[in-house]
Amino acid sequence: MTFRLHPGAWAGASDDAELDALRDAAAAVRGDVDGEWDLVRLAGERIGAMAPGNAARHLVGLAAIAAVDLTIARRLEPHLDALGILRQAGVAEPDGVLGVFAAEAPGVRLEADDEHVLRGRKPWCSLAAELDHALVTAHAPGGRRLLLVDLRHPGVAVQPAEGWVAKGLPRVPSTPVDFDAVPAVPIGDVGWYLERPGFALGGIAVAACWWGGAVGLVGALDAYAARKRDDQLALLALGEAAVALHGAELSLAAAARAVDERLLDDDALRLLAQRVRSTVRGAADRIRSIAVATLGPAPLAFDADYAQRVADLELYTAQDHGARDLARLGALLIEREERPW
Repeated sequence: MTFRLHPGAWAGASDDAELDALRDAAAAVRGDVDGEWDLVRLAGERIGAMAPGNAARHLVGLAAIAAVDLTIARRLEPHLDALGILRQAGVAEPDGVLGVFAAEAPGVRLEADDEHVLRGRKPWCSLAAELDHALVTAHAPGGRRLLLVDLRHPGVAVQPAEGWVAKGLPRVPSTPVDFDAVPAVPIGDVGWYLERPGFALGGIAVAACWWGGAVGLVGALDAYAARKRDDQLALLALGEAAVALHGAELSLAAAARAVDERLLDDDALRLLAQRVRSTVRGAADRIRSIAVATLGPAPLAFDADYAQRVADLELYTAQDHGARDLARLGALLIEREERPW
């Protein structure tokens, strides 16, 4: 399966040869945990972090890998996010693979004292048992702050993943992690993680993974329609999915240009990121729905790759806040004096 960009939509992105190399590398290690992590380390250099001047390259690199396998993309995206955060903070990156744990849950609390020692539990820590380091948010004197922690410290206890029953992304479990007197390095001041310039960029990168994941489903529709050239409903499904995919790509390409050319201030960038994320999520969900309705139950039952892609994409986009994010987008629009219409 190839991965090609819309002509003229992107500036500064990888060329076809580089995208083919990323795709081939992902296909070669797919299902091999050690090989997938080796690719994550390599992609940290070949794709780079999401930042002005590298946004287009970053987004299409993530999407090209996601078009092959969403599990690999789900391993890679937070690692690159962590690298970008550390570079923005001016902190040297540690060796190994990294994650970002910023979720909260009722009744669960991770605290950092004045000496930046962590105690408590952090929920929803994806792949914690396989990572070397993580950026975690904790409740500290004065408010929440971001800290870098070595997950190999003896005071770190990753809880078993027995409760992870998801059919989508089954090899990317999210589990609680307990911290017992674990030293950490503060990254930025209290509140910096959420308030820092460019916080919204991480949401755009996740959307690029959704776009890449949807590419594979459009490929399945393409193959189906090619076998049924006289079936108008099959052609309709392919056409509708292609339009949705095109809209998602152009939305991401426009965002990449805005970031790379520094066209927006932070407030406008937050608005753009939310609009892009909701646009791509809607497109990915629509494409998944079209594929399932058009191809029917047979590939879900007998085509392992297709069935896994459907389940992976469904779970990945469900991590978005959906209608709440659309309401947030509406609030951001109302707060601005100028509207985009």
